[in-house]
Amino acid sequence: MIVEQVNLHNGTGLGLNFNMHNAPIIVIKADKGFVMCGYLDINAANKLDDAAAKVKGVNSFEDVLNAEIIEASQPAKEMGIDTGMTGKEALEKMF
Repeated sequence: MIVEQVNLHNGTGLGLNFNMHNAPIIVIKADKGFVMCGYLDINAANKLDDAAAKVKGVNSFEDVLNAEIIEASQPAKEMGIDTGMTGKEALEKMF
C-alpha cells in the first residue's frame, strides 16, 4: 500500500493506493470528501452521506487528479462537484 500526501491549492489531501491483482484501488481524501477510482461504489457513499466523486481508468494519484469525474454523490453535488470536472477540481472544493 502506498500512502502519500497530495498537495493542492486549498489544502493537502491523503492519497491511498492499494495494488490489487489487476488494478489498484486509489482514493484521495480531502477534509470534506474524497475522489475514488472505479473500483468503489458511489451508491455506498450516498447511503453513508459522504461527499464522493468517482473517476475511472486511473493507476496513480496524478491520474486521479487529471481524470474526469464520471459520478458524484449527492453531498458532493451539493458542494458544487459534478461530472466533467477533473479530480483535482473536485478535491479543491472538498477543503
